[in-house]
Amino acid sequence: MHIHKYEKWWLTFGITCLVVFLTVLGISAFHAGAHPPSAQVYINQEHVDEIAPFDNPGVHKVEGKEWDYEVVVVASAFMFSPMEYEVPLGSKVKFIATTKDVVHGFQIAGTNINMMLEPGYVSEFVTIVDKPGEYLVLCNEYCGVGHTAMASKLKVVDSNAES
Repeated sequence: MHIHKYEKWWLTFGITCLVVFLTVLGISAFHAGAHPPSAQVYINQEHVDEIAPFDNPGVHKVEGKEWDYEVVVVASAFMFSPMEYEVPLGSKVKFIATTKDVVHGFQIAGTNINMMLEPGYVSEFVTIVDKPGEYLVLCNEYCGVGHTAMASKLKVVDSNAES
């Protein structure tokens, strides 16, 4: 097989550019300390209901931490437990979530909260809730035939507002 000299130059140029690009990208990611996201905490997915804090899902006020509230969520077979969470406006909230069965999503529509829940892993997200209202919590990872019905609600209430 005969390759024309200009084709060889372009192939050499293209491959060289690709190697330089990947090298620069790899070195800059290593230098900046960038790593792929990974779970920090692992649990036994078969015993989620027995492992703290998932043995008591819901909203919990915490003291002595950098956040004010913890919202503990367990996803399973087309439902979130609990179905509704209520937190005060302006509070710093840590969402802690896992799943018992398959991969689920945890997205709060209208916010920047979006986590993937994988069996055996604990997902966490800390944010400040600064807009009052009711927010729909959706599973955004297809998890089976009942996926479309999998939803819950986050209520952000202004405790200083008059009724």
